[in-house]
Amino acid sequence: MAMPKGFKSSHGYATVKNGKDYRAISEEMTGEGYKMNHATARNVFLSAMSKIASDLVPHLADIDADVSCDTLSRHPLFQSGVSDLIQDLDVHNSVLDDK
Repeated sequence: MAMPKGFKSSHGYATVKNGKDYRAISEEMTGEGYKMNHATARNVFLSAMSKIASDLVPHLADIDADVSCDTLSRHPLFQSGVSDLIQDLDVHNSVLDDK
């Protein structure tokens, strides 16, 4: 009997230019003294995305009743959008620091 297939996302995976995968993040954290494997790195990342999404879900429920915090936090477009916002904030703060 064949092994069951794992979950396949219908939206693909979020990627960030020059970003790190969960394994690279866990290796870096372990090197800094925090024992972490790739699954823990993924869980910490998704927990942070979930905290951000939890503030948005009540506003989106009027548009789409099927949206949940878990669904939104795992969606690649949401993750990519959060990444873009953080990068924009970094650029904005560096411009302000130069003044």
